[in-house]
Amino acid sequence: MASKLLRAVVLGPPGSGKGTVCERIARSFGLQHLSSGQFLRESLGGGGEVGILAKQYLERGLLVPDHVITRVMMTELEKRREQHWLLDGFPRTLGQAEALDRICELDLVISLNIPFETLKDRLSARWVHPASGRVYNMDFNPPHVQGIDDLTGEPLVQREDDKPEAVAARLRKYKDAAKPVIELYKSRGILHSFSGTETNKIWPYVYTLLSSKIPPVLSDEEN
Repeated sequence: MASKLLRAVVLGPPGSGKGTVCERIARSFGLQHLSSGQFLRESLGGGGEVGILAKQYLERGLLVPDHVITRVMMTELEKRREQHWLLDGFPRTLGQAEALDRICELDLVISLNIPFETLKDRLSARWVHPASGRVYNMDFNPPHVQGIDDLTGEPLVQREDDKPEAVAARLRKYKDAAKPVIELYKSRGILHSFSGTETNKIWPYVYTLLSSKIPPVLSDEEN
């Protein structure tokens, strides 16, 4: 373990393969993978004040607002002051980035740049298991039985905002919110951008970058 704790963030639009990249980084470098979506699902299940608030937005297919997701994430990060971690899905806006600044200093921000058409195709083919957040892609990661979650046998759903007519607006919204966040980290010299259409082709470059910051626990070939 490196003596300094590593604080990293992966930024990317919906459908960019952010979750997959984060899982690989976590496995290869022993970092805690902190997903805002996972923490949100847990807070919904917990029935606390923040969970109830978040549920009202999610049930209407809306993005959970800054102040709610920020409260969820700050609570979780406070518990992990002594761990290396990697944030996935947070910060998405300048307000969230500023809140994060107040509790820690980031070492590294990875930004995934994926062409619009690729994102549109991936999202339109995406189905999810709501309770766990497991994601399937009908083109390259389909379930064993169409429309059914592999582990629980429960039905999969297509989120309203993954339907083709909603995808373009969703991606534009993400881009507008993320632009100042990307500019902020770029100005600090901690932003590293990776472009491509396939996660497997981007991954070796991400692995090399991380290896220069923290010793890997798994070799690139083991992934």
